[in-house]
Amino acid sequence: MGQQGNLGVGMKIAVGSDERTHVTDSVVDHLRRVGIEVELHGPLNDRPMDWVDVGREVGERVASGACQQGVLFCWTGTGVSIAANKVPGIRAALCSDAETARGARKWNDANILVMSLRATEAVAKEICDAWLETGPDEAERATIAKLEGPHPAHTQRRRES
Repeated sequence: MGQQGNLGVGMKIAVGSDERTHVTDSVVDHLRRVGIEVELHGPLNDRPMDWVDVGREVGERVASGACQQGVLFCWTGTGVSIAANKVPGIRAALCSDAETARGARKWNDANILVMSLRATEAVAKEICDAWLETGPDEAERATIAKLEGPHPAHTQRRRES
């Protein structure tokens, strides 16, 4: 994380949605083109899945460290945000524009980007790029740690940094 400028090359990202659309396909293709290994979940992997289950599944993959970050979609983005944020160690941020994505990474060290399926293809790519270009502000980590308290996944990530 925090790989500014190279859009997360070499990173593994879990991507899930409760439905497959042109927007999800476009984002997955874009992530692959910039050198990211993509792990698909739900209908993106040809498995029907409700929003709550796909949100939890992607959250668990990120919390376990199997994937460094995640990207989730549902119609509004709200449902998968709620589901993913139930997983300890997850900070899923619903972002509707690039500046919100940058802020979520920089100030909140969010580890799952959530977008609405209502987004256009161009806006979704712009949001992804802003997310991937931005790393967490180290000064904000102490503030985030106060919210999370001790958690094995969070402690492990710090040791690996």
